[in-house]
Amino acid sequence: MENLDNSIKDLKNQASSSITMRSIRFHDYGEPTDVLRLEEVAIPEPGPGRIRVSVRACGLNPVDWGMCRGHFAGQLPLPRGIGLDVSGIVDAIGEGVTDVAIGDAVLGAADFMSGSSAGASDRAIMYYWFRIPAGLDFVQAAALPMAVETAYRGIDSLGVGSGQTILVHGAGTTVGFAAVQIALMRGARVVATAGTTYADKLRAMGAMVTSYDDGMVERVTELAKQPVDLALDTAPISGSLIDLIQIVNGHPQRVLTVSDFAAAAEFGVRASYGELHTLRYDVVGDFAQYAADGNFSIPVGKTFALDAWRSAVEISQSGRAHGKLILLPATD
Repeated sequence: MENLDNSIKDLKNQASSSITMRSIRFHDYGEPTDVLRLEEVAIPEPGPGRIRVSVRACGLNPVDWGMCRGHFAGQLPLPRGIGLDVSGIVDAIGEGVTDVAIGDAVLGAADFMSGSSAGASDRAIMYYWFRIPAGLDFVQAAALPMAVETAYRGIDSLGVGSGQTILVHGAGTTVGFAAVQIALMRGARVVATAGTTYADKLRAMGAMVTSYDDGMVERVTELAKQPVDLALDTAPISGSLIDLIQIVNGHPQRVLTVSDFAAAAEFGVRASYGELHTLRYDVVGDFAQYAADGNFSIPVGKTFALDAWRSAVEISQSGRAHGKLILLPATD
């Protein structure tokens, strides 16, 4: 963890010497590598109930590429920024904020809806945050928010509890990796599909692991040795929902997907997007403490300097990320 006294001094020096910052944004919709650009923009000011941080790490997510392709087209004006998962040091506080002070190290989510820049910047406005607990570094902290929120909400929506058996399909993704741990915390038996990168780590946690290629239904059934009650699909779109329905004995409402929304509508599977639910950012602080204590983790694939963003995008879209990809603005 950085020396906060020095960080506060650095922030004051930066504030007095600069009115612009670097930010990755898009001005048109299209493929991320075509429309994103790193540019100099005005440093934003936090409104009521918001804080601004000097960004130390920014986690990238598939939703960033979805936004570039027009996921919120017509709802938000352009240009827009990317990067929702943020960790950094508070350098400005909006009206009504009383739970943090300038110099505090925090993690949370960038307020991408209200401004033209987001977390992939030297500074970012945040709309929810938690103090980073001792023992958790900025990179680990920035890997948590969206993976934890999405996984926890999926596990909670399915009603996973002690004694149940759940299949987590795509457990090598950050959301799947988180979901396996959350289900195990609840006392569930977990069968996970994953590639070789994280299979051994998932087994060490207590999950039964198999691959997700041909014959998955039979392998999962053999591993479980009893009916599989529920299934959470955290994999990229793969055409696997029919198999997951078969695994849960033909009950589509016992399957929830966080990715394949079109197929979910076709087959009657539940989808994390579009259901009436409350986003579960409230649990992120608890999981940050679990991570600091060594009881929870999100794998980090690679870190990149902010000006190397294009490499991060290309790796993410290639399907070879093998963990969270993190941008490091390195503003000091």
